[in-house]
Amino acid sequence: MSSKIAYSRQGDIAVLTAQNPPVNALSQAVRQGLLDGVERAEAEDGVKAILIVGAGRAFFAGADIKEFGKPPLEPHLPWLVGRIEASPLVVVASMHGVSLGGGLEVAMGCHYRVAQPSARVGLPEVHLGIIPGAGGTQRLPRLTGADAALEIATTGRHVGAAEALKLGIVDAIEEGDPTEIGVAYTEKLLAEGAVPRPICEMHAPAAIDWSAAHAAVEARARGQLSPGFVVEAVQASAEHSFEEGMKAERAIFRKAMDTDQRKGLIHAFFSERAVSTLPELKGVEPRPMSQIGVIGGGTMGAGIATAALLSGFSVTMLEMSPEAGEAARGRIESNLSGALKRGKISAEQHAAIVEKALQVVTDYNALKDADLLIEAVFEEMEIKKKVFAQLDAVCKPGAVLASNTSYLDINEIASVTSRPEDVIGLHFFSPAHVMKLLEVVVADKTAIDVVATGFDLGKRLRKISVRAGVCDGFIGNRILSTYRTAADHMILDGASPYEIDKALEDFGFAMGPFAVADLAGLDIGYAVRKRKRAEGLQPNERDSHYADKLVEHGHKGQKTGKGYYDYSAGMKARVPNPDVLPLIKAERVEQDISSREFTDQEIVRRYMAAMVNEAAKVVGEGIARRPLDVDMTLLFGYGFPRYRGGPLKWADIVGLDGLLADINRYAEDDPHFWQPAPLLEQLVAEGKTFDDLNQS
Repeated sequence: MSSKIAYSRQGDIAVLTAQNPPVNALSQAVRQGLLDGVERAEAEDGVKAILIVGAGRAFFAGADIKEFGKPPLEPHLPWLVGRIEASPLVVVASMHGVSLGGGLEVAMGCHYRVAQPSARVGLPEVHLGIIPGAGGTQRLPRLTGADAALEIATTGRHVGAAEALKLGIVDAIEEGDPTEIGVAYTEKLLAEGAVPRPICEMHAPAAIDWSAAHAAVEARARGQLSPGFVVEAVQASAEHSFEEGMKAERAIFRKAMDTDQRKGLIHAFFSERAVSTLPELKGVEPRPMSQIGVIGGGTMGAGIATAALLSGFSVTMLEMSPEAGEAARGRIESNLSGALKRGKISAEQHAAIVEKALQVVTDYNALKDADLLIEAVFEEMEIKKKVFAQLDAVCKPGAVLASNTSYLDINEIASVTSRPEDVIGLHFFSPAHVMKLLEVVVADKTAIDVVATGFDLGKRLRKISVRAGVCDGFIGNRILSTYRTAADHMILDGASPYEIDKALEDFGFAMGPFAVADLAGLDIGYAVRKRKRAEGLQPNERDSHYADKLVEHGHKGQKTGKGYYDYSAGMKARVPNPDVLPLIKAERVEQDISSREFTDQEIVRRYMAAMVNEAAKVVGEGIARRPLDVDMTLLFGYGFPRYRGGPLKWADIVGLDGLLADINRYAEDDPHFWQPAPLLEQLVAEGKTFDDLNQS
C-alpha cells in the first residue's frame, strides 16, 4: 500500500483514507494507493463494501499540480475511476471540503456519495484550458441531465452540497466526522441490501438543442475554447454509448491540450500563485495591522475603505468637511449594501461594520492610532505631499504611510516625511473593493517589513499583489500609457476608436481601450497628457488633441453620458458619439496625415507589439522583477484575456523573433515610439523566451 492511502477495517467495510496534505491532490502515489486498496479489499474475506474518504481539509481537490506538464504516470486517472466503478463491492465516497476535477470524478466512480453540508464539488478544468478527462463529461450528465452538467462544467463553478443533492450528484448530506458518517451511511446501505450502482450503466442524458447550447457557451466564453470543447464532450454522452463517449472525451481532451490557450491558462494558474511569493520576504514579519486610516472618500477611497471593512479591519475615513464626510460614508454604505445583497456578508455583519468598524472624521489627529494610512486624494503631487506632511506629524511611530497614487513618484512623496522607510505605494484599482489587483510600489528607502506589510494587506484583502518599482505609472499604467498611445497613433493614421475596440474585444479583452477610457473618465487621461506636456515632450514625439477637445466639450465618458460613446440609452448601449469622428478628421487635416485602412489583425498586432515592447523595458529595468509579474498585472488589472496567459506569455507563444521584426519595421516610420526593448533584443539573440526568466 502507498503511504498516501491508509487501509483499515470497520467490520465488513474497508476504509481507504487519503493522506496527502493539504488537500489530498491525486498524485501518482495517491492513485496507486487507491488501486492497491480496492484490490486488497476485494481479496479479503468478509469485506462487503469500500469507503473512500479524505483526511484533513478535503476529499480530493483534484490533480497534483506538481505533475502538470509531465508525462502521465500509471495508474492513469480515467482507468482508475473505471476500475473503482467496476468493483463488485459497494463503493461509497464520503465527501467533505472540496471534491474538484479529478476528485469529483473519483467520487462519481463510486456507487454512492454522502457529503458534509459544507462540502463543495465542481469540474473547474475549463479554467486550465482543458476539459474533465476522467469521465466527468460522461458521468455527470447521467446524474444531472445535460443542461445542468453543461452549466457546471462550462463555468467551472463550485456547487454546494444542498444543490448537489438536488441535482443528484450526491445521495445524502450528513454532518459529522467524514469517516464516521461514511461508515454509518455504508452500514445503512448494506442493511438495506444495496448493490453496486455504476453510473456508466445509467441511461444517457436526454438530448437538448445542441446548436443553441454551443451558441450560448460560445457567446459567454468570449473566445475561450475549452467551454465549447465541454459542450462537444457532453453531447457525446447523449449520442453515444458510455464506452464511445469516453473515447470522444479523451480525443477532445487531447485536442484541448494541444491549444495555445491551454498553455496560457496553465501559465496564469501557476503565475497567480507565484506572483506574491518574494524570496526577500521569507522570514520577514509584517507590522501589526488592525486599524486602517483612509484619507479621501471619493470613489477610490470609499472602495479601499470598503475592502478593508469587509476583511475585518476597523477603518477611520478622513475627509475635509462634514459634508464630504457624509458623502464618503454614503459611498461606503452603498458598497456594503451591495455586498449584503450578493451574500458576501450577513445582515448582522453589515450592521456591525456600519455601527462599530467605520468612523468618519475631519481631523488628522483622529488618525494618530492607525497602523496603516492609505492616501487616496486627487492625483497631484503637491496635494499628496501636503497630506503626507500632515500624516508624518500626527501618526504614531511605526505606522505605515501608503499612497494610492497611479503614476506619481513615491520617493518624492516620501521625501516630505521624517520617516521615508515607512512610506510605500499601494496602488488599488477601481472599484477597489471588487478589483483583485494591488501594485505594491517599493520606494528607494522603504523598509523590508513595510514591503511585507503591503503584501500581508493584499493577502488579507484577497488581492493579487504584485511588487513594482518606482517609475511613471509603475508596471500597469506605464505599459497602458504605451499601448494606448499606439492606439492613438493608429487613429491618427486612419483607424477609428470603434474599429480598434472591436478588434481588441474580439482578441479577448473585456473592453477595448476607448470603452475603458469612457468607464474610467476621459478627464483622467486629459490630466496625464497635460502633465506630460508641461514636463516637455520629446523631439519627434507624436501628439494629438482630439481627445482633449472631447473633455473640453464636456464629454468625460460614462459619468457625463458621453465620451467616445453615447450612453443616453444606457451604460451597456454603446453607441458611437457622433462628435468624435469629425474631431479626429480635423486633427488629421491639421497634421497633414493621409489616412489608411487597418485590418483587425494589424490593429491587434501593433497594439500587442507596443504592449510587449514596453513590458520588456519594464522587466529589463527591474520595475517588474519577472515577466510573470507583468502578466498578472495585465490579467487582473487591465482586462487582458486570461486564456492568453498575459502579454509576455502571449509573446512567447507567437514568437519573439517575429514581434521584434515587426517593431523594427514600425520603427522605420516612427523611430521615436518604436524603440526596441534591449531585453527583447537580447532574448531573441540568445534564442530564449520571457518564461525562461521566470524560472531563474
